[in-house]
Amino acid sequence: MAWLIAVVQTARPRQWPKNLLVFAAPLAGASLGRDDGLGYALLAAGVFTAAASAVYFLNDVADAERDRQHPRKRLRAVASGRLPRSHAIVLAVLAVAVAEAVSLYFGERTLAVLAAVYLMLSILYTLVLKHIPVVELIFVASGFVLRALGGASATRVPPSGWFLAVCSLGALMVAIAKRFTELEVLGADAAVHRPVMRWYRPAGLRLAQRAASVVMITAYLLWAAGQHDAWTRVVHLASAIPLALALVRFDWLTVHRPAKPVEDLIARDRLMMCCELSWLVLFTVGLLR
Repeated sequence: MAWLIAVVQTARPRQWPKNLLVFAAPLAGASLGRDDGLGYALLAAGVFTAAASAVYFLNDVADAERDRQHPRKRLRAVASGRLPRSHAIVLAVLAVAVAEAVSLYFGERTLAVLAAVYLMLSILYTLVLKHIPVVELIFVASGFVLRALGGASATRVPPSGWFLAVCSLGALMVAIAKRFTELEVLGADAAVHRPVMRWYRPAGLRLAQRAASVVMITAYLLWAAGQHDAWTRVVHLASAIPLALALVRFDWLTVHRPAKPVEDLIARDRLMMCCELSWLVLFTVGLLR
């Protein structure tokens, strides 16, 4: 049972909701596309969940030594010894096999290719790219874009370029915020746990996060303004207000509560959740007509 708990913890179930980005294209297009589109979207979510879990297993093996020096990451299963490295590697291979086999079994070759690209980029990131400033942030964001493309492929809904831009900019903003909170909490020790941190400065990360937020809202407004139906256009433009408020709240939280995981800032802060739910309601209402 202890081994099973260690396996589940290493697979990062708290990160699995990000795989719901496969619904971005169908949501933006107000269509599930093909017959059984919902089932195929869930298939894409499952494929990327398995692929991401494989990456987490490999990442924890590669970072085990550094994680042991981290105040929080030293409790990870591989770093603490609760999950042997060899087991983590075998589980990663199995997760990759499941992701690819399921995609091909259901005839989703493009989804299989996108999952493979995600895996290759993630492994490249783990081995090399995470040590290159700025580039590592872009590659973190690219994983979210590939999820959205995977959902578009599985459901046969052509992805909106502007909406994909919103997804990628949002991912980039979150990645920058994570680096800022790490730097704030760990200070000079941040570079010990993540060598690329020696290239970053708090002021620069704050500026980059805010710039990404502004460009994200701009892309969202352009996407909303491009809707053909007047009702959809007006309501989606209005939905930019709670979205902007959510970004402002997130900006405040990263400064005043840096010790908390970024995922908790997004999903557990009440005011943040109110803004997010308000956006979701308006966004959905805009699709009803």
